Amino acid sequence: MQSTNDIRQSFLDYFAAADHAVRPSSPLVPHNDPTLMFVNAGMVPFKNVFTGLETPPAPRATSAQKCVRAGGKHNDLDNVGYTARHHTFFEMLGNFSFGDYFKEQAIEHAWTLLTSEWGLAKDRLTVTVYHTDDEARALWKKIAGLPDERIIDIATKDNFWAMGDDGPCGPCSEIFWDHGDHIAGGPPGSPEEDGDRFVEIWNLVFMQFVQSGGEIDGALPSPSIDTGMGIERIAAVMQGVHDNYDTDTFKALIGASESLTGVAAERERQASHRVIADHLRSTSFLIADGVLPSNEGRGYVLRRIMRRAMRHAHLLGANEPLMHRLLPALVTEMGQAYPELTRAQALIAETLEREETQFRRTLDKGLKLLDEATGDLGEGDELPGETAFKLYDTYGFPYDLTEDALRSRDIGVDRAGFDAAMAQQKEAARAAWKGSGQAADSEVWFDIAEREGGTEFTGYNATVGEGQVVAIVKDGAEVRQAGEGEEVVILTNQTPFYGESGGQTGDAGSITSSDGLKAEISTTTKPLGRLHAHHATIRAGKVEVGDEVHLDVDAERREAIKANHSATHLVHAALRNRLGEHVTQKGSLVAADRLRFDFSHPKPLSDEEIADIEAEVNAEIRHNEKVGTRLMSPDDAVEAGALALFGEKYGDEVRVLSMGRSDWQGSGRNYSVELCGGTHVDAMGDIGLFRIVSESAVSSGVRRIEALTGEAARKWLVAREEALKAVAGTLKTNPEEVEARVAVLVSERKALERELADAKRELALAGGGGQAEAPADETIGDVTFSGKVIEGLDPKELRPLLDREKARVGSGVAAVVAVNDGRAAFAVAVTDDLTARFDAVALVRAGVEALGGKGGGGRPDMAQGGGPDGGKADVALDAVRQALAG
Repeated sequence: MQSTNDIRQSFLDYFAAADHAVRPSSPLVPHNDPTLMFVNAGMVPFKNVFTGLETPPAPRATSAQKCVRAGGKHNDLDNVGYTARHHTFFEMLGNFSFGDYFKEQAIEHAWTLLTSEWGLAKDRLTVTVYHTDDEARALWKKIAGLPDERIIDIATKDNFWAMGDDGPCGPCSEIFWDHGDHIAGGPPGSPEEDGDRFVEIWNLVFMQFVQSGGEIDGALPSPSIDTGMGIERIAAVMQGVHDNYDTDTFKALIGASESLTGVAAERERQASHRVIADHLRSTSFLIADGVLPSNEGRGYVLRRIMRRAMRHAHLLGANEPLMHRLLPALVTEMGQAYPELTRAQALIAETLEREETQFRRTLDKGLKLLDEATGDLGEGDELPGETAFKLYDTYGFPYDLTEDALRSRDIGVDRAGFDAAMAQQKEAARAAWKGSGQAADSEVWFDIAEREGGTEFTGYNATVGEGQVVAIVKDGAEVRQAGEGEEVVILTNQTPFYGESGGQTGDAGSITSSDGLKAEISTTTKPLGRLHAHHATIRAGKVEVGDEVHLDVDAERREAIKANHSATHLVHAALRNRLGEHVTQKGSLVAADRLRFDFSHPKPLSDEEIADIEAEVNAEIRHNEKVGTRLMSPDDAVEAGALALFGEKYGDEVRVLSMGRSDWQGSGRNYSVELCGGTHVDAMGDIGLFRIVSESAVSSGVRRIEALTGEAARKWLVAREEALKAVAGTLKTNPEEVEARVAVLVSERKALERELADAKRELALAGGGGQAEAPADETIGDVTFSGKVIEGLDPKELRPLLDREKARVGSGVAAVVAVNDGRAAFAVAVTDDLTARFDAVALVRAGVEALGGKGGGGRPDMAQGGGPDGGKADVALDAVRQALAG
């Protein structure tokens, strides 16, 4: 018996010997067809070759392509486990000719491989041809010698393939295997064709026409060949079984499931083991190709598949998570052919275990509710849609999981009632949103989200991608198309562009198409938290809803943003390490040119603290540890030590980013662990350099750090060095001696300032400072009074000057007004023997009021104040005189 691995290899070897380039399987997420959720056929990776958009890798090629059909229009999920040939994951063997050979060689290769190389019995093979394809009929008679009754004409589209309404198309020829008359069913085209006796094992597509709008309008310039053979079906034939689940790969996986659960794959338990085996393959390969469980797009389909398998594990009585323990069996069976399984084994196992652990927490509650709700229902009855919706909304049960759980009891589900409850909830959400004060014209986003669902973000691991335009918004309203010069917002079903959120600025870049569209994207926003809106200026061509477009993020800008975002995580950790755990994030800005981080702290940071924080962050950067990413529930993430960020609203699943050295200072955890949905560097060294450029107050108890990373930090340091060199040149010294030279200059200046102050004081006392001569002392009553107005006197010199005046007069009151730039500083001194009679503070306030000011303060023997009107200096002195006269 040939194993499935042997069959795969012998197929590729046969076509390699026939000058076909052996191509590796493409990832399950299609890079060239945004209309597909997953690669669902072997030709998908070659779509752009067949349409002429890409150059063929070789004139002829062969591959074993991974495929998934579990979402969108190609969805086999509900049938898996209950039929012999339905799978969510399957492999498609194929050989392709890109304008090289055509029908005759394709039929000859197929017949030779099946009958000569693999030794299949010729009398058990039947073929179909499109009813007008006389050429194919003649070739089958010539090459295979098949009688007319085993070359069956088919007039339906089952035997005519088209890539779409526009593009290549052509007739098909399908090859069927007769599993024997002990199985019910008739040949293709007969009334009994839906039976399982005759099974299609290979489809040969002859691409020879071009159609437009669904109508053939000419011949293809280079006729081509696209074939597809499901390896599971041919393995069943070559291993002498009728059921795909009885082939070696599935038997190994089902055997592992039986061993771990202790339950035989018999009777009603057989379907559960089959579901687990099939879904283990699809979930593992999807995770290996970068899809992770989520509540949107591909991640949601993955979660549905996982939870369906996990529910069947529960039905088998598995008390602990099962799926991750089956993974080694899958890697043993398929890891050699698909090494990505081995490379991603740890991630797959962790994701499976976490998802199953999380699902089990709600599964018991949901099934209990389901049992209660269906307690009075019998065969043929229907579960109310409102109950199905409650299961979905409250317990995370997808509709199809509820449907599947009731299948064995022959109980249906009211789908219309479920949809009505869903619509009612959406309307309530819309009403609540309207009442939140949001702009009325933003209601357009609700309409788009309800119709299209959320945008699938593909940009964690990519900066380019393909998408299909699902909406265009201009001036707050949807439009069907936009042309050159218009400014619009473009929404696609999937995008690598990050939408502004969590402090991270949105991506910029371009959107183009093969039809000549060139749109410049200035930024990307995230309306409703789940749509990615590309703000575009159409530079050339036009864009229309339904267009397939190429999205290209400004990669250099994205890399700078990633570096700054990762640096905010490091600085957050450093602040908490250096200042204390009271430090929490109060806001952030992550842009391409800088980062800003606001945090709680009651006082300014010292220069030493800033230097220590900067040094600690750069130390983690130099260690260049890889950044770890995990998906967890918010509660599990916080319990594991992750920091939840300021102002973030978290869903059922969060991304947990681990950065820096593991087991930081013996803590058993990474240097930084935070919840974050932004884009980040792959390793710490990608940040390059971290430099704090300012620290300031934002509000009471909140401080702000502004910093640079990478090239921006380097340029900042270079600019500082150039400035230092310029200063050194001015000082006629070298940069290393600038500090000492400046210290000397500062010391010299201070000495000169002291000399100047002394000179001004002496000049003032001697009658200078704008006065012709020093005014004579006055006697007011029995009190000696000295009053002076001095232009240009530094207010700081008032008190020393008055101290000298008090000493000179011995007993009395002295007042000085210093006038500078129209303003006046005013001071009064009272000798100690007179303070019981006169208060210097009261005297100053009288003068200050005359100067147009308010207040003034000091001691009974010395007080000072000021006012805006220096022109009334003499009036201020008169106010003191009047106060002394009583």
